[in-house]
Amino acid sequence: MSKFKKNSTKGLPAINTASLPDIVFMLLFFFMVVTRIKDAELKVKVSVPKATEVVKLEDKSLVSFVFVGVPTEKLQEVYGTSPRIQLNDAISKSIEEVILFIEAERAKLTEENKAKMIISLKADKEVKMGIITDVKQELRSANALKLNYSTHQGQIEYND
Repeated sequence: MSKFKKNSTKGLPAINTASLPDIVFMLLFFFMVVTRIKDAELKVKVSVPKATEVVKLEDKSLVSFVFVGVPTEKLQEVYGTSPRIQLNDAISKSIEEVILFIEAERAKLTEENKAKMIISLKADKEVKMGIITDVKQELRSANALKLNYSTHQGQIEYND
């Protein structure tokens, strides 16, 4: 008969998976670089005002946020409807906690960056200036003199 027989039991060749770990690590690295971690859960409503002259902050690692606004609907049962101050993930019980917050944020920074620390005040546009002034006085007491007001870029509307 024939010297060469056709092997009919032969199946499909195996898939080469040697590069699969490389692909998985590239995807992992990509998502680690691109994903942004949420800093704080907002417990107060903040609708920042509009401004025409807006400058973007360069180094976000030096920025600490102070939120001022009315508590969200689910927290209004506990905190009421008056404007509150949120420091990190907690609503402060008193204005004096601002100094403790500043000291804790400074402790996280290196010595050369402590002088560069910026406080970004994100206040609702409907909040009265009294609570903003109180926060600013506490920031002065804590020697946090670099203050930034967070806004959205847009045309300012004047209501007479």
